[in-house]
Amino acid sequence: MTGLAPGKCEYTEAETALALGITIEELRALVRTHVTANEEDLNNVAVMSFRPSDILMLGLLSGRGLIPTLPD
Repeated sequence: MTGLAPGKCEYTEAETALALGITIEELRALVRTHVTANEEDLNNVAVMSFRPSDILMLGLLSGRGLIPTLPD
């Protein structure tokens, strides 16, 4: 991963989607498919934030085989 801002440890949905090269809707679908046990889990989260390791995992799960570049 490149482009990590020094000291930044969490990224918003928008930053995460940008790093993965997907839309926020596609990001939510990835989380729904691979992370949450059911739809209710996702609906109970008011604001999602992602750590660099989460973004790397989602990049691998997306099937694109790309290492995401996180925004500064």
